[in-house]
Amino acid sequence: MNANTITTGEVRLSYVNVFEPQTRPGSEPKYSVTVLVPKSDTATKAAIDAAIAAAIEMGVNRCWNGVRPPQPAICVHDGDGPRPSDGQPFGAECKGMWVFTASSKNQPGVVDINIQPILDPREVYSGCYGRVNVTFFPYNSNGKKGIGCALNHVQKLRDGEPLVDRVTAEEAFGAPTGSPAPSYGAPAAPAFGYGAPSTSGYGTPAAPSWGAPSGNVNPFTGLPY
Repeated sequence: MNANTITTGEVRLSYVNVFEPQTRPGSEPKYSVTVLVPKSDTATKAAIDAAIAAAIEMGVNRCWNGVRPPQPAICVHDGDGPRPSDGQPFGAECKGMWVFTASSKNQPGVVDINIQPILDPREVYSGCYGRVNVTFFPYNSNGKKGIGCALNHVQKLRDGEPLVDRVTAEEAFGAPTGSPAPSYGAPAAPAFGYGAPSTSGYGTPAAPSWGAPSGNVNPFTGLPY
């Protein structure tokens, strides 16, 4: 793998669209998943940081005219902080997590713990746990320079509580007086290098198309895929 591609440790998957691409008005259909990385997994975070650093160097050499932006937009966010889209807190499932979205025009490889293809879309859902192989890449979109994330492969490791948008009865029909109710996401065989990722020597299978990302916007982070 190249320096800007990594395979994560165990992560939680949210906003899973890996069997059917999601289409948004004015943009191309894309497969995508939002990845929740536990902050306790320091090896994966170190791998992400190294891959982003490599992608920034690529941006300087390939699409930023030899100049590093003072503050390039980075696609990885602190789940304990505010959402970049509106300043509101992330959902409860993001607490203690690093959060980013990876997407691709091509369907990612989707496999099980034995690296056998998963064909049933119901097996991979928002809330299950797995690993992802992703490539961080630089972009320059209408003068906005940053680092995006391309989705290569997904491996499901185990089931988890589904992440779904639910409302309580009180929210649906009105809270009782004096009781406000609180409110509350045929693949190819992948080239995973399984095992805990090291913090150096990351690599990438294939370089993505550098340049401007499409107009897809992740409803979770409010940023382009």
